Amino acid sequence: MSEGSTRFSVFYDGGCPLCVREIGFYRRQSGADRIDWVDLSEVSDGNVAPGLSCQAALARFHVQTRSGELLQGGTAFAALWRELPRFQTLGRLGARPPFRWMLNLGYKLFLPLRPSLQWLAGKIWRSPARTI
Repeated sequence: MSEGSTRFSVFYDGGCPLCVREIGFYRRQSGADRIDWVDLSEVSDGNVAPGLSCQAALARFHVQTRSGELLQGGTAFAALWRELPRFQTLGRLGARPPFRWMLNLGYKLFLPLRPSLQWLAGKIWRSPARTI
């Protein structure tokens, strides 16, 4: 993705069953076709966007806005929601204090739990008895 792009980009971990499932939900929404969905598991090491390394993008949820601004965590989710018509109201709320602070705090609290949730999601959703 080059600077000055007019596309909104979402960077996600395609090797994470939890992430794939969540991003799959968003990709099925109206407006998702106007978003670049960047699967980091298919990107070689290095920068995935100006100022964003693949390693940093894998550690936290990131988006790049149409103006080229990089956002992360809860703020990035609010920006993604604003891009999807079904979630625009939630996205506008999530961009304003105190909701922005709560989203970022919630995301910060989620991060230490992410490895366990990824492991659990892999066990549940890859089970032969269950189909997605």
